Amino acid sequence: MPDPNGFLRYDRRLPARRPVPVRIMDWREVYPPAGEELIREQATRCMDCGIPFCHDGCPLGNRIPDWNDLVRTGGWDAAVESLHATNNFPEFTGRLCPAPCEAACVLGLGGQQPVTIKQVEVEIADAAVARGGLRPQPVPAPTGRSVAVVGSGPAGLAAAQQLARAGHAVTVYERDDALGGLLRYGIPDFKLEKRHIDRRLAQLAAEGVRFRTGVNVGVDVTAEELRAEHDAVLLACGALQGRDTPETPGRALRGVHQAMAHLVAANRVVAAAGEGRPALATLPDGTPIDAAGRHVVIIGGGDTAADCLGAAHRQGAAGVHQLDLYPEPPADRDAARDPWPTWPWVLRSYPAHEEGGERVFAVAVQEFVDDGTGQVRAVRIAEVTVEKVDGRRIVTALPGSEREIPADLVLLAIGFEGTEEQPLLAQFGVTRNGRGAVDARPDWQAGADGVFVAGDMHRGASLIVWAIAEGRAAAAAIHAYLGGVGTLPAPVDPARQPLAAR
Repeated sequence: MPDPNGFLRYDRRLPARRPVPVRIMDWREVYPPAGEELIREQATRCMDCGIPFCHDGCPLGNRIPDWNDLVRTGGWDAAVESLHATNNFPEFTGRLCPAPCEAACVLGLGGQQPVTIKQVEVEIADAAVARGGLRPQPVPAPTGRSVAVVGSGPAGLAAAQQLARAGHAVTVYERDDALGGLLRYGIPDFKLEKRHIDRRLAQLAAEGVRFRTGVNVGVDVTAEELRAEHDAVLLACGALQGRDTPETPGRALRGVHQAMAHLVAANRVVAAAGEGRPALATLPDGTPIDAAGRHVVIIGGGDTAADCLGAAHRQGAAGVHQLDLYPEPPADRDAARDPWPTWPWVLRSYPAHEEGGERVFAVAVQEFVDDGTGQVRAVRIAEVTVEKVDGRRIVTALPGSEREIPADLVLLAIGFEGTEEQPLLAQFGVTRNGRGAVDARPDWQAGADGVFVAGDMHRGASLIVWAIAEGRAAAAAIHAYLGGVGTLPAPVDPARQPLAAR
């Protein structure tokens, strides 16, 4: 039985981050491991509510009260088993997910701080490695059926592991030179060191999953060839089409780039440095995109913008401004706007924000200013108000509020417009909807027999927990389609949405 008074005896606490002057000198993770005493104390705050709304906040259906109490009582091996029962990669989610489960914690309803669910999760995941490693679970009897998974992000890898453990022969196709999708080149090492990915990939390989990198499906291998070789195909190509602002004057200037181009280049430099090949970040054509010594302006207020901020600090930027179209959010939940247990609109400060830079709210870029040679030298901004009228966003600039901010490098982190238009879509007979995503039928098929879709490619840019949940659910549908024995866990259906006030 859980400790009914734990939340009264202990306040919410997280392990101290590495000191700013130290951590910006390298790309290692910001958080050191939490001590066992701290993590047991925090797990003790979980009340094991009669109706644990954290289950509804997390699409994976993680058994949060169960593994919290196991940690409290020292049952680490059982906690590891309980966590992996619903989540293939808790070391990823525990580091990267913004934790909607914590927003839904019942303690938040009573005015208390929620349980540190995310921190407990990552400590259990790390304990799995420390207490014997990630043991492979190879299938004893192959089914003789074959599945192609296109994309090696969290949705594709989760589906691949589920299907391989069910006995199917799985091949993962990745167009990049290394596996992991956005986890590999989109997420900076200070949030997720790549050794965690490599460790999981080794486990999947030991379970029989085959990997083919540098293969652009639809170009290097056709859909027809893939379907001839496999009994089913899962498309898990992500939602990498970055939102742009082509109508803004000066958008074509040198030095104005999509944020993801900067992050990929930065991650490639870190990977090269690990191999003894340090370099400045550049685009594939050699165009410099490194922040070293430059005045950087990041447009956008979300996770991607914060990742660019942290990368710019580590590259040695001369200064950084982060611009947000919306006014500064409140520090606490506005129950009238976002009632518990929904995800609240509140000010979220990431570790990168305490490392430096200036956040500017309620502004919009009016022009990227030319230095006379075709290179950006500044952004001209104006204060704005934002209203929604008949579902449309109306942005109004305030007269007389315009000013310039110096900028040698501008990064657009204003969201994503769905999966990229690419040859494989037409070859597989699937199309993008109005949101740039690919619709799925209730059985996760994408409008063509034997072709399934999951993750951001289906949902649009979303959280890693949704990607893993959809990968697991699509794997269950594929297993059924192939006539597999028994059923696999299916935590969500294609129509499932996050908690929201109606």
